[in-house]
This record gives sequence, structure tokens and C-alpha cells, in this order.
Amino acid sequence: MNQHMRHNTACKTCSLSPLCLPVSLSFSEMDRLDDIIERGRPIEKGQYLFRQGDPMESVFAIRTGTIKSFALTRAGEEQITGFHLPSEILGLSSFGTQHHQVSARALETTNVCEIPLEHLERLSSQLPELGRQVMRVMGREIREDQQMMLLLSKKSAEERLASFLLSLAQRFKRRGYSEHNFRLTMSRSDMANYLGLAVETVSRVFTRLQKSGIIADTGSAREVHIADQKRLCDMASLSEGERVELGLIETTTTH
Repeated sequence: MNQHMRHNTACKTCSLSPLCLPVSLSFSEMDRLDDIIERGRPIEKGQYLFRQGDPMESVFAIRTGTIKSFALTRAGEEQITGFHLPSEILGLSSFGTQHHQVSARALETTNVCEIPLEHLERLSSQLPELGRQVMRVMGREIREDQQMMLLLSKKSAEERLASFLLSLAQRFKRRGYSEHNFRLTMSRSDMANYLGLAVETVSRVFTRLQKSGIIADTGSAREVHIADQKRLCDMASLSEGERVELGLIETTTTH
């Protein structure tokens, strides 16, 4: 990105800080992190944050909007690897390499905090809690990659789409939004690409979910209302461990 300028919202006044890199940092430590962050102009829908093969110089925290990441196949086709929401960090999957391994493009007008990698590495060595948080974020990315592999290993289209909607619901819930009513910023085509399905199949599964009363017919392809979360969990064939991971059931402690 270019044309950087300071933004009025600092880390310690940002509502997303409990979910982002500053979590567990003191105010003075947040100020030091804030000093290395660059905040620029909004990224418009369809614009790239970075492209596959670009030099790996920064990581990015999403403040508002949605980003999709994808890799290009040898045939030049997109393979979507993820959809990224506010507070999530982009770029760490390429950590340790000289170039970004995927591209990132905005699905809607998006604002990000850019953190130069050189400064982040130096500050992480000086602030152990920041270094630990970077490692936690990287660990979360690994877990999400594993969950994606499990998702794609599911046999039916219903299981894949139901699991995807439940995952989105819980990610919105962590950000203080409704887990039952939310807007999809990605197209049916993008969802199909991510889930390894045909677009027509995704549309048919949405129709079946509506007819069965599991999700309500909102009259919009982008608006989702989950009417029966338990049945959606059953359709996703989630294990107890997966339901715990998504926060759908509480873990029990034995004494």
C-alpha cells in the first residue's frame, strides 16, 4: 500500500484490540505497537491488498470490511483459501518466506492496519507478550487450515455449507455481532470455490435449508438468518470436539 497517513483510532481506543495483536498488552506497550502501524486510505471493493509473489514486507490487521485470500493454480484459476473479517491478521501464513504465497483482495470497502514486518519482529523481541500473541495468531491460522481440510473432507455438500455457515456465525459472535443474523460479503460463486462445490449445488443447498426451516428465507441471497442452530449442527455432522471448538457447546469440568 502507499499514501500512508496516521489514523485517529489508536490501538488502545480500537474496539477490536481484544481480538487483535494488542490483546494482553499494557497501554504503554500498545503505544509502542501503535507507533509502528501504518494506516492508509480505504481499499475499495475489488482492489488488491497484495498479490501472490509480492515481496513479503508487512502483515495486515483488518479494521473494517472483508478480504478474500486466494492462490492461482498453474492454469491461472483462483483457488480461494479464506475469507478474513475485522480483527484478523493477514500475511502471517507467508511468514519466513520472501514473497506472499497468496493474493488478498477486498470483497467490500475495507480498512486495514499495516504492520511492517521488520518493525514487528524487533518489537516482538522487546515485548514478550506481543511475541506470544503473534505465535497464538499463527497457531490459530494453522488450526483454521486444519479445519478447512476437515471441511473439504466431508462427503456431502450439505455438511460443507452447514459447517461454513456455523463457522461464520461464531466468528461474528466473537466480534459482538449476532450469530443468527448476518450478511454474507462473499458471492455464491466464491463460497462454491472455497468449499469445492459447483455454484448450482450451493444454491440448491441454500434452498433445501430454507425449505426445511433451518435458515429463514430473507428474500436476499446475502442475508442469512439461522432459525435452528441445532439442526444446522446436526446437518454439519459436527463432532463434540468441533462443536466445542466453534463455541457451540460448553466444555464440562470434572471434579
